[in-house]
Amino acid sequence: MQVDKTTILDIGLLDNNESKGLASHLDFCKTNGGKAQWMQLITSPLDTKYAIESRQSALQIFIGEKSFLDQMKISNGTCLVIDQFYGNSFSPIPKQISLPGAYWYQFWNKTDYALIAYSVHHLVTFVQALNQWLKVFETYSNNPELNVLIAPIKKHITQLDCLNCNTKNLKKDPQAVLELGYFFYYQYKAQIKKLQNYFYLLDAYYSMAAAMQEYKFNFPEWVDQTSPMIEFEGAVHPLVSNAVANDLGLSSESGFLFLTGANMAGKSTFIKTVGLLAYLAHIGMGVPAKKCKLTILDGLITNLTTADNVLKGESYFFNEVQRIKHTLTQVMDGKKYLVLIDELFKGTNIIDAMKCSTKVIEGLQGLKQSLCILSTHLYEISEPLKVYPHIQFCYFETTVIDKNLLFNYALKKGVSQDRIGYLILEREGVVDLIERINT
Repeated sequence: MQVDKTTILDIGLLDNNESKGLASHLDFCKTNGGKAQWMQLITSPLDTKYAIESRQSALQIFIGEKSFLDQMKISNGTCLVIDQFYGNSFSPIPKQISLPGAYWYQFWNKTDYALIAYSVHHLVTFVQALNQWLKVFETYSNNPELNVLIAPIKKHITQLDCLNCNTKNLKKDPQAVLELGYFFYYQYKAQIKKLQNYFYLLDAYYSMAAAMQEYKFNFPEWVDQTSPMIEFEGAVHPLVSNAVANDLGLSSESGFLFLTGANMAGKSTFIKTVGLLAYLAHIGMGVPAKKCKLTILDGLITNLTTADNVLKGESYFFNEVQRIKHTLTQVMDGKKYLVLIDELFKGTNIIDAMKCSTKVIEGLQGLKQSLCILSTHLYEISEPLKVYPHIQFCYFETTVIDKNLLFNYALKKGVSQDRIGYLILEREGVVDLIERINT
Protein backbone atom coordinates (compact mmCIF):
# COMPACT_ATOMS: atom_id res chain seq x y z
CA MET A 1 0.00 0.00 0.00
CA GLN A 2 1.43 3.34 -1.05
CA VAL A 3 1.53 6.28 1.36
CA ASP A 4 3.38 9.58 1.26
CA LYS A 5 4.87 11.80 3.97
CA THR A 6 1.69 13.86 4.25
CA THR A 7 -0.36 10.76 5.01
CA ILE A 8 2.16 9.52 7.59
CA LEU A 9 1.89 12.93 9.28
CA ASP A 10 -1.90 13.13 8.98
CA ILE A 11 -2.68 9.80 10.63
CA GLY A 12 -0.31 10.53 13.53
CA LEU A 13 2.02 7.59 12.98
CA LEU A 14 5.21 9.30 14.15
CA ASP A 15 6.13 11.59 17.03
CA ASN A 16 5.84 15.34 16.56
CA ASN A 17 6.64 18.38 18.67
CA GLU A 18 3.30 18.17 20.49
CA SER A 19 2.77 14.48 21.16
CA LYS A 20 3.95 10.93 20.70
CA GLY A 21 2.78 9.07 17.65
CA LEU A 22 1.29 5.61 17.31
CA ALA A 23 4.67 4.03 16.53
CA SER A 24 5.99 5.00 19.97
CA HIS A 25 2.76 3.88 21.63
CA LEU A 26 3.12 0.41 20.11
CA ASP A 27 6.87 0.11 20.75
CA PHE A 28 7.65 -2.77 23.12
CA CYS A 29 11.18 -3.43 21.80
CA LYS A 30 13.87 -4.45 24.26
CA THR A 31 16.79 -3.00 22.29
CA ASN A 32 17.72 0.15 20.39
CA GLY A 33 18.43 -1.96 17.32
CA GLY A 34 14.99 -3.52 17.65
CA LYS A 35 13.43 -0.04 17.77
CA ALA A 36 15.17 0.85 14.50
CA GLN A 37 13.83 -2.34 12.88
CA TRP A 38 10.37 -1.66 14.33
CA MET A 39 10.37 1.78 12.72
CA GLN A 40 11.36 0.18 9.44
CA LEU A 41 8.48 -2.30 9.66
CA ILE A 42 5.82 0.21 10.68
CA THR A 43 6.76 2.69 7.95
CA SER A 44 6.75 0.04 5.20
CA PRO A 45 3.19 -1.15 4.43
CA LEU A 46 2.92 -4.41 2.52
CA ASP A 47 1.14 -4.67 -0.81
CA THR A 48 0.16 -8.33 -1.25
CA LYS A 49 -2.24 -10.58 0.62
CA TYR A 50 0.43 -13.29 0.74
CA ALA A 51 2.99 -11.04 2.45
CA ILE A 52 0.44 -9.68 4.92
CA GLU A 53 -0.95 -13.08 5.89
CA SER A 54 2.57 -14.50 6.25
CA ARG A 55 3.36 -11.76 8.74
CA GLN A 56 0.05 -12.25 10.52
CA SER A 57 0.86 -15.94 10.88
CA ALA A 58 4.34 -15.13 12.22
CA LEU A 59 2.94 -12.66 14.74
CA GLN A 60 0.37 -15.22 15.86
CA ILE A 61 3.28 -17.56 16.64
CA PHE A 62 5.11 -14.80 18.53
CA ILE A 63 1.96 -14.16 20.57
CA GLY A 64 1.69 -17.86 21.37
CA GLU A 65 5.34 -18.02 22.45
CA LYS A 66 5.38 -14.66 24.25
CA SER A 67 6.06 -16.16 27.71
CA PHE A 68 9.24 -17.72 26.32
CA LEU A 69 10.26 -14.51 24.53
CA ASP A 70 9.71 -12.45 27.68
CA GLN A 71 12.44 -14.37 29.53
CA MET A 72 15.07 -14.35 26.76
CA LYS A 73 18.35 -13.21 28.28
CA ILE A 74 19.20 -10.64 25.61
CA SER A 75 18.79 -7.05 26.73
CA ASN A 76 19.74 -3.71 25.28
CA GLY A 77 22.70 -3.79 27.68
CA THR A 78 23.87 -7.08 26.15
CA CYS A 79 23.87 -5.56 22.66
CA LEU A 80 25.62 -2.39 23.85
CA VAL A 81 28.37 -4.46 25.52
CA ILE A 82 28.87 -6.41 22.27
CA ASP A 83 29.11 -3.16 20.28
CA GLN A 84 31.61 -1.75 22.76
CA PHE A 85 33.68 -4.95 22.62
CA TYR A 86 34.11 -4.67 18.85
CA GLY A 87 34.77 -0.95 19.09
CA ASN A 88 37.75 -1.34 21.43
CA SER A 89 41.41 -2.04 20.77
CA PHE A 90 42.98 -4.55 23.13
CA SER A 91 46.50 -5.70 23.80
CA PRO A 92 46.82 -8.52 21.25
CA ILE A 93 45.04 -11.65 22.46
CA PRO A 94 47.14 -14.75 21.74
CA LYS A 95 45.58 -17.34 19.45
CA GLN A 96 46.70 -20.15 21.75
CA ILE A 97 47.47 -19.53 25.37
CA SER A 98 48.41 -21.68 28.34
CA LEU A 99 46.84 -21.29 31.76
CA PRO A 100 49.98 -19.57 33.16
CA GLY A 101 50.04 -17.33 30.07
CA ALA A 102 46.41 -16.43 30.67
CA TYR A 103 47.14 -15.41 34.25
CA TRP A 104 50.12 -13.39 32.97
CA TYR A 105 47.89 -11.57 30.42
CA GLN A 106 45.33 -10.93 33.13
CA PHE A 107 47.96 -9.47 35.47
CA TRP A 108 49.65 -7.17 32.96
CA ASN A 109 46.51 -6.11 31.08
CA LYS A 110 43.98 -5.76 33.87
CA THR A 111 41.70 -3.25 32.15
CA ASP A 112 41.69 -5.10 28.83
CA TYR A 113 41.14 -8.45 30.50
CA ALA A 114 38.23 -7.15 32.59
CA LEU A 115 36.48 -5.81 29.47
CA ILE A 116 37.19 -9.01 27.51
CA ALA A 117 35.84 -11.20 30.33
CA TYR A 118 32.74 -9.05 30.73
CA SER A 119 32.13 -9.02 26.97
CA VAL A 120 32.70 -12.75 26.54
CA HIS A 121 30.09 -13.41 29.23
CA HIS A 122 27.55 -11.33 27.27
CA LEU A 123 28.54 -12.83 23.91
CA VAL A 124 28.11 -16.37 25.19
CA THR A 125 24.77 -15.41 26.74
CA PHE A 126 23.74 -13.87 23.42
CA VAL A 127 24.46 -16.92 21.24
CA GLN A 128 23.04 -19.33 23.82
CA ALA A 129 19.79 -17.35 24.00
CA LEU A 130 19.52 -17.36 20.21
CA ASN A 131 20.13 -21.10 20.23
CA GLN A 132 17.28 -21.55 22.72
CA TRP A 133 15.05 -19.39 20.51
CA LEU A 134 16.00 -21.54 17.53
CA LYS A 135 15.02 -24.75 19.33
CA VAL A 136 11.56 -23.32 20.05
CA PHE A 137 10.91 -21.64 16.68
CA GLU A 138 12.60 -24.09 14.29
CA THR A 139 9.36 -26.07 14.06
CA TYR A 140 7.75 -22.99 12.45
CA SER A 141 10.20 -22.77 9.53
CA ASN A 142 7.36 -23.34 7.04
CA ASN A 143 6.34 -19.72 7.68
CA PRO A 144 8.29 -17.61 5.14
CA GLU A 145 8.44 -14.56 7.42
CA LEU A 146 9.95 -16.62 10.25
CA ASN A 147 12.26 -18.60 7.99
CA VAL A 148 14.03 -15.34 7.15
CA LEU A 149 15.20 -15.47 10.78
CA ILE A 150 15.42 -19.21 11.40
CA ALA A 151 17.61 -20.23 8.46
CA PRO A 152 20.47 -17.69 8.92
CA ILE A 153 20.49 -17.93 12.73
CA LYS A 154 20.79 -21.70 12.44
CA LYS A 155 23.58 -21.31 9.90
CA HIS A 156 25.66 -19.01 12.09
CA ILE A 157 25.34 -20.71 15.48
CA THR A 158 25.32 -24.40 14.55
CA GLN A 159 28.15 -26.32 16.27
CA LEU A 160 29.49 -23.37 18.25
CA ASP A 161 31.61 -24.79 21.08
CA CYS A 162 30.39 -22.15 23.53
CA LEU A 163 26.72 -23.17 23.25
CA ASN A 164 27.23 -25.56 26.18
CA CYS A 165 29.58 -23.27 28.08
CA ASN A 166 28.74 -22.53 31.73
CA THR A 167 29.00 -18.74 32.03
CA LYS A 168 29.35 -18.94 35.83
CA ASN A 169 32.52 -21.02 35.53
CA LEU A 170 34.07 -18.63 33.00
CA LYS A 171 34.95 -16.12 35.69
CA LYS A 172 37.31 -18.68 37.26
CA ASP A 173 39.00 -19.68 34.00
CA PRO A 174 41.07 -16.90 32.37
CA GLN A 175 42.37 -19.35 29.78
CA ALA A 176 38.85 -20.08 28.54
CA VAL A 177 38.00 -16.36 28.65
CA LEU A 178 40.92 -15.42 26.44
CA GLU A 179 40.36 -18.30 24.03
CA LEU A 180 36.76 -17.21 23.58
CA GLY A 181 37.86 -13.58 23.44
CA TYR A 182 40.24 -14.39 20.58
CA PHE A 183 37.53 -16.36 18.77
CA PHE A 184 34.86 -13.68 19.06
CA TYR A 185 37.16 -10.73 18.41
CA TYR A 186 39.27 -12.05 15.51
CA GLN A 187 37.26 -14.86 13.93
CA TYR A 188 33.55 -14.37 14.58
CA LYS A 189 32.92 -10.63 14.39
CA ALA A 190 31.07 -10.67 11.05
CA GLN A 191 28.81 -13.50 12.18
CA ILE A 192 27.99 -11.79 15.48
CA LYS A 193 27.06 -8.57 13.68
CA LYS A 194 24.73 -10.53 11.40
CA LEU A 195 23.20 -12.35 14.37
CA GLN A 196 22.60 -9.01 16.08
CA ASN A 197 20.72 -7.74 13.06
CA TYR A 198 18.57 -10.88 12.98
CA PHE A 199 17.86 -10.49 16.68
CA TYR A 200 16.84 -6.86 16.13
CA LEU A 201 14.27 -8.04 13.56
CA LEU A 202 13.14 -10.69 16.03
CA ASP A 203 12.81 -7.96 18.66
CA ALA A 204 10.68 -5.85 16.30
CA TYR A 205 8.30 -8.78 15.70
CA TYR A 206 8.16 -9.33 19.45
CA SER A 207 7.17 -5.66 19.84
CA MET A 208 4.33 -6.05 17.33
CA ALA A 209 3.06 -9.16 19.10
CA ALA A 210 3.33 -7.57 22.55
CA ALA A 211 1.47 -4.45 21.40
CA MET A 212 -1.34 -6.53 19.93
CA GLN A 213 -1.70 -8.47 23.16
CA GLU A 214 -1.46 -5.40 25.38
CA TYR A 215 -4.06 -3.37 23.47
CA LYS A 216 -6.27 -6.32 22.42
CA PHE A 217 -5.91 -5.76 18.68
CA ASN A 218 -7.49 -8.33 16.36
CA PHE A 219 -6.28 -9.56 13.01
CA PRO A 220 -8.42 -8.43 10.07
CA GLU A 221 -9.95 -10.80 7.54
CA TRP A 222 -8.83 -10.25 3.96
CA VAL A 223 -11.40 -10.37 1.16
CA ASP A 224 -10.49 -11.36 -2.39
CA GLN A 225 -12.46 -9.25 -4.84
CA THR A 226 -11.72 -6.75 -7.59
CA SER A 227 -13.66 -3.88 -6.01
CA PRO A 228 -12.48 -2.24 -2.75
CA MET A 229 -14.22 -2.63 0.60
CA ILE A 230 -13.59 -2.06 4.28
CA GLU A 231 -15.97 -3.08 7.03
CA PHE A 232 -15.39 -2.95 10.77
CA GLU A 233 -17.18 -3.29 14.10
CA GLY A 234 -16.16 -1.69 17.37
CA ALA A 235 -13.28 0.37 15.99
CA VAL A 236 -11.53 2.82 18.34
CA HIS A 237 -8.61 5.20 18.08
CA PRO A 238 -5.69 3.46 19.84
CA LEU A 239 -4.42 6.69 21.43
CA VAL A 240 -7.76 7.80 22.89
CA SER A 241 -8.51 6.71 26.45
CA ASN A 242 -11.96 5.15 26.97
CA ALA A 243 -12.72 5.65 23.28
CA VAL A 244 -16.26 5.07 22.00
CA ALA A 245 -16.34 2.22 19.49
CA ASN A 246 -17.98 2.71 16.09
CA ASP A 247 -18.98 0.59 13.10
CA LEU A 248 -18.75 1.38 9.39
CA GLY A 249 -18.87 -0.29 6.02
CA LEU A 250 -17.60 1.11 2.73
CA SER A 251 -17.88 -0.73 -0.58
CA SER A 252 -18.23 -0.01 -4.27
CA GLU A 253 -22.00 0.26 -3.78
CA SER A 254 -21.67 2.86 -1.00
CA GLY A 255 -18.08 3.93 -1.09
CA PHE A 256 -18.37 7.61 -0.11
CA LEU A 257 -19.10 8.74 3.44
CA PHE A 258 -20.32 12.32 3.87
CA LEU A 259 -19.52 13.02 7.53
CA THR A 260 -20.88 15.96 9.50
CA GLY A 261 -20.96 17.14 13.08
CA ALA A 262 -19.96 20.06 15.26
CA ASN A 263 -16.42 20.94 16.27
CA MET A 264 -15.08 18.52 18.91
CA ALA A 265 -17.85 16.01 18.12
CA GLY A 266 -15.35 13.38 16.91
CA LYS A 267 -15.14 13.71 13.12
CA SER A 268 -11.37 14.11 12.84
CA THR A 269 -10.65 11.37 15.38
CA PHE A 270 -12.96 8.97 13.54
CA ILE A 271 -11.33 9.69 10.19
CA LYS A 272 -7.88 9.08 11.68
CA THR A 273 -9.16 5.88 13.28
CA VAL A 274 -10.18 4.55 9.87
CA GLY A 275 -6.82 5.58 8.40
CA LEU A 276 -4.84 3.90 11.20
CA LEU A 277 -6.99 0.77 11.00
CA ALA A 278 -6.32 0.40 7.27
CA TYR A 279 -2.64 1.24 7.74
CA LEU A 280 -2.01 -1.24 10.59
CA ALA A 281 -3.79 -3.96 8.62
CA HIS A 282 -1.38 -3.40 5.74
CA ILE A 283 1.75 -3.80 7.88
CA GLY A 284 0.44 -7.18 8.97
CA MET A 285 -0.61 -6.22 12.49
CA GLY A 286 -3.92 -6.57 14.22
CA VAL A 287 -6.23 -3.56 14.33
CA PRO A 288 -8.07 -1.68 17.11
CA ALA A 289 -11.48 -3.14 16.28
CA LYS A 290 -13.55 -6.13 17.37
CA LYS A 291 -13.94 -7.26 13.76
CA CYS A 292 -12.57 -6.03 10.46
CA LYS A 293 -12.79 -7.17 6.85
CA LEU A 294 -11.12 -5.42 3.95
CA THR A 295 -9.52 -5.83 0.56
CA ILE A 296 -5.90 -5.06 -0.21
CA LEU A 297 -5.65 -1.35 -0.96
CA ASP A 298 -3.14 0.11 -3.39
CA GLY A 299 -2.87 3.37 -1.50
CA LEU A 300 -3.98 5.54 1.41
CA ILE A 301 -4.33 9.25 0.61
CA THR A 302 -5.19 11.86 3.22
CA ASN A 303 -6.01 15.53 3.29
CA LEU A 304 -6.32 16.17 7.03
CA THR A 305 -3.77 18.90 7.77
CA THR A 306 -2.89 21.79 5.48
CA ALA A 307 -0.78 24.88 6.06
CA ASP A 308 0.16 27.96 4.13
CA ASN A 309 3.74 28.51 2.96
CA VAL A 310 4.87 32.07 3.58
CA LEU A 311 8.31 31.57 2.05
CA LYS A 312 6.82 30.35 -1.21
CA GLY A 313 3.96 32.82 -1.09
CA GLU A 314 1.41 30.02 -1.13
CA SER A 315 -1.92 30.52 0.62
CA TYR A 316 -3.76 27.96 2.72
CA PHE A 317 -6.44 27.61 0.03
CA PHE A 318 -3.83 27.16 -2.71
CA ASN A 319 -2.22 24.30 -0.79
CA GLU A 320 -5.65 22.73 -0.22
CA VAL A 321 -6.23 22.83 -3.97
CA GLN A 322 -2.81 21.31 -4.67
CA ARG A 323 -3.45 18.43 -2.27
CA ILE A 324 -6.85 17.74 -3.86
CA LYS A 325 -5.23 17.90 -7.31
CA HIS A 326 -2.64 15.37 -6.14
CA THR A 327 -5.41 13.14 -4.75
CA LEU A 328 -7.47 13.21 -7.94
CA THR A 329 -4.40 12.58 -10.10
CA GLN A 330 -3.60 9.49 -8.02
CA VAL A 331 -7.06 7.93 -7.90
CA MET A 332 -7.63 8.27 -11.63
CA ASP A 333 -5.18 5.42 -12.29
CA GLY A 334 -7.94 2.88 -11.55
CA LYS A 335 -6.27 1.32 -8.49
CA LYS A 336 -7.90 0.81 -5.10
CA TYR A 337 -7.45 3.75 -2.73
CA LEU A 338 -8.82 4.87 0.59
CA VAL A 339 -9.15 8.67 0.54
CA LEU A 340 -9.63 10.62 3.79
CA ILE A 341 -10.48 14.33 3.73
CA ASP A 342 -11.18 16.49 6.77
CA GLU A 343 -12.88 19.90 6.41
CA LEU A 344 -12.29 20.58 2.74
CA PHE A 345 -11.65 24.16 1.54
CA LYS A 346 -11.45 25.95 4.86
CA GLY A 347 -9.23 28.57 3.23
CA THR A 348 -11.88 30.35 1.21
CA ASN A 349 -15.28 32.01 1.73
CA ILE A 350 -18.34 29.86 2.36
CA ILE A 351 -19.90 30.35 -1.11
CA ASP A 352 -16.68 29.31 -2.83
CA ALA A 353 -16.17 26.47 -0.36
CA MET A 354 -19.65 25.07 -1.03
CA LYS A 355 -19.22 25.22 -4.79
CA CYS A 356 -15.70 23.74 -4.73
CA SER A 357 -16.62 21.02 -2.21
CA THR A 358 -19.69 19.95 -4.17
CA LYS A 359 -17.66 19.64 -7.35
CA VAL A 360 -14.96 17.54 -5.68
CA ILE A 361 -17.51 15.29 -3.95
CA GLU A 362 -19.40 14.71 -7.20
CA GLY A 363 -16.15 13.58 -8.78
CA LEU A 364 -14.93 11.36 -5.94
CA GLN A 365 -18.26 9.60 -5.40
CA GLY A 366 -18.18 8.42 -8.98
CA LEU A 367 -14.96 6.44 -8.51
CA LYS A 368 -15.72 2.72 -8.44
CA GLN A 369 -12.24 1.65 -7.38
CA SER A 370 -11.75 4.04 -4.45
CA LEU A 371 -13.36 4.55 -1.05
CA CYS A 372 -13.65 8.00 0.48
CA ILE A 373 -14.56 9.69 3.76
CA LEU A 374 -15.05 13.46 3.73
CA SER A 375 -16.01 15.57 6.73
CA THR A 376 -17.46 19.06 6.43
CA HIS A 377 -19.30 21.82 8.25
CA LEU A 378 -21.09 22.70 5.03
CA TYR A 379 -24.31 20.87 5.88
CA GLU A 380 -26.17 22.82 3.20
CA ILE A 381 -24.54 20.93 0.34
CA SER A 382 -25.84 17.56 1.58
CA GLU A 383 -29.31 17.94 0.03
CA PRO A 384 -28.30 18.06 -3.65
CA LEU A 385 -25.82 15.23 -3.02
CA LYS A 386 -28.58 12.83 -1.97
CA VAL A 387 -29.26 12.03 -5.63
CA TYR A 388 -26.06 9.98 -5.69
CA PRO A 389 -26.68 6.40 -4.48
CA HIS A 390 -23.00 5.79 -3.65
CA ILE A 391 -22.97 8.44 -0.90
CA GLN A 392 -23.91 7.52 2.66
CA PHE A 393 -24.52 10.24 5.24
CA CYS A 394 -23.44 9.97 8.86
CA TYR A 395 -22.85 12.42 11.67
CA PHE A 396 -21.73 12.85 15.26
CA GLU A 397 -24.36 14.35 17.51
CA THR A 398 -23.92 17.16 20.04
CA THR A 399 -26.41 17.70 22.85
CA VAL A 400 -26.73 21.09 24.58
CA ILE A 401 -27.97 21.18 28.19
CA ASP A 402 -27.90 24.55 30.00
CA LYS A 403 -25.29 25.77 27.51
CA ASN A 404 -23.11 22.73 28.28
CA LEU A 405 -22.01 20.59 25.34
CA LEU A 406 -22.35 16.82 25.58
CA PHE A 407 -20.67 14.60 22.99
CA ASN A 408 -21.48 10.90 22.75
CA TYR A 409 -19.01 10.22 19.90
CA ALA A 410 -21.35 7.59 18.44
CA LEU A 411 -21.72 7.58 14.66
CA LYS A 412 -25.33 8.04 13.49
CA LYS A 413 -27.05 7.91 10.13
CA GLY A 414 -28.04 11.25 8.66
CA VAL A 415 -26.73 14.82 8.48
CA SER A 416 -25.98 16.98 11.51
CA GLN A 417 -27.94 20.18 12.00
CA ASP A 418 -25.95 21.34 15.03
CA ARG A 419 -25.01 25.02 15.14
CA ILE A 420 -22.96 25.56 18.28
CA GLY A 421 -20.31 28.06 17.23
CA TYR A 422 -22.05 31.04 18.82
CA LEU A 423 -22.82 29.01 21.92
CA ILE A 424 -19.11 28.25 22.38
CA LEU A 425 -18.37 31.93 21.89
CA GLU A 426 -20.83 32.71 24.69
CA ARG A 427 -19.67 29.94 26.97
CA GLU A 428 -16.03 30.99 26.74
CA GLY A 429 -16.93 34.59 27.63
CA VAL A 430 -16.04 36.10 24.25
CA VAL A 431 -19.51 37.60 23.73
CA ASP A 432 -19.37 39.18 27.17
CA LEU A 433 -15.95 40.69 26.43
CA ILE A 434 -17.23 42.17 23.19
CA GLU A 435 -20.26 43.68 24.89
CA ARG A 436 -18.01 45.24 27.55
CA ILE A 437 -15.88 46.80 24.79
CA ASN A 438 -18.98 48.43 23.32
CA THR A 439 -20.38 49.79 26.60
